Amino acid sequence: MAKLTHFDESGQAHMVDVSDKASTARLAVAEGWVKMSDSTLAMIRDGEAGKGDVLGVARLAGIMGAKKTADLIPLCHPLPLSKVAIELEVDPALPGIRITATVKTSGQTGVEMEALTAVSTAALTIYDMVKAAQKDMEIGGLQLVLKEGGKSGRYTR
Repeated sequence: MAKLTHFDESGQAHMVDVSDKASTARLAVAEGWVKMSDSTLAMIRDGEAGKGDVLGVARLAGIMGAKKTADLIPLCHPLPLSKVAIELEVDPALPGIRITATVKTSGQTGVEMEALTAVSTAALTIYDMVKAAQKDMEIGGLQLVLKEGGKSGRYTR
């Protein structure tokens, strides 16, 4: 079993010391979705939500979420992000919105948490913006699908 790096020898949580790690290009891609009724999806797709451009606001919220990850997750390092891209796809088969976040940096630790936080923040924003129309939306499927860089190399789901 892999050693959990966020715990010291006595089992106490600590921030991992990355100062001796090489700075490398890092990439992470995460995804998730918000399921909703066909009518709520149509309202978003047609730009009829009372609060405005749901997908535009969710995209910005996802970017902001990635940038604020270290403020939300106690043991994450604050990172200078070089790219945060949020893709929002209207999927009638779900029905709902599929969310993909791609995050890049060059540094001593990865950006998996930033990508996951970006997807989560975008999903919560979608929920917030249309909850007056539908309160029983479902947020799910949050997962890391790709990670590149660092000592452990490439991971693909």
